[in-house]
Amino acid sequence: MTRVKVLISGVAGFVGSNVARKFRDFGHDVIGVDDLSSGFSRNVPDGVDFIQGDLSDRSIFSRIPNGCEVILHLAGQSSGEISFDNPVADLHKNTISTLNLIDYGKRNASKKLVLASSMSVYGNTTDAPVSEAHHCHPLSCYGSSKLAAENYLAVFKDELPFVALRMFNVFGPGQDMGNLRQGMLSIYLAQALRTGRVEIKGSLNRFRDFIFIDDVVEVWWAAAFDDRIVNQTLNVGTGVKTTVKNLIDLIKIRLPQISFFVSEGTPGDQAGIVADITVAQTFGLLKQPVSLIHGLDAFLKHSLSTNLEGELAGVHGDQ
Repeated sequence: MTRVKVLISGVAGFVGSNVARKFRDFGHDVIGVDDLSSGFSRNVPDGVDFIQGDLSDRSIFSRIPNGCEVILHLAGQSSGEISFDNPVADLHKNTISTLNLIDYGKRNASKKLVLASSMSVYGNTTDAPVSEAHHCHPLSCYGSSKLAAENYLAVFKDELPFVALRMFNVFGPGQDMGNLRQGMLSIYLAQALRTGRVEIKGSLNRFRDFIFIDDVVEVWWAAAFDDRIVNQTLNVGTGVKTTVKNLIDLIKIRLPQISFFVSEGTPGDQAGIVADITVAQTFGLLKQPVSLIHGLDAFLKHSLSTNLEGELAGVHGDQ
């Protein structure tokens, strides 16, 4: 494979740092950008040319080298609940940053921009797996800003080819266990390990589609280099429905001493959603995704070997 220069935003985050490591390991030149508002500098892989800054601020582009052939945009605000705190800030983080990267990509004749979009763009759905053709009606400011970013990419697709990856519930070792407002599984696991008492905000009958980080990284790799995947959206999930009760039961089997209680839900929370991954599978992706059981065991093993000191800052988010 030809060595390319890759620009990766959100490189200090959970998914971004794992994606960057894959591209670095295969010999590509990786320029990473992150404002460290939610990521950590320790996550940035060695060998990455790191630039700290906010991509919604155009002045940062004077520090980003020209000539990046592939743009992987994983930066942004990723919590539905937090998006209600400051919708304008959410718009800047998720939509304005994308517009600025589109401008960079056009000026540099980049080959492709891959966007980290979200299942949140769909809003409420039925029990059936949701396909990319499903009508989008987001329930949160976060989902709205991600959908707007997708739409801007579609407007400029003839000048800058794109792929929008609608990621479902990504989890795995290295996820931020201190962020209690984003990531259902990591929130529950953090509480279970720290206090033994898990707060569930909303019904136990809600359901999600949990996908392991290693599978997500492989999809990003393919989206960047597979010429067949262009100017389209892809669901990134497993197609497996897991209710909140199912998830808690799996955790209790592994940590039988824990207890849980149910409280009021959060704004913009989806009642349930699971991915139709037919499109991804036509490209040979997600044929045998890691099961929730195996992924949870790997996540728990890693978490037990990691220092989890510190008080809980509160119990919020997609719980």
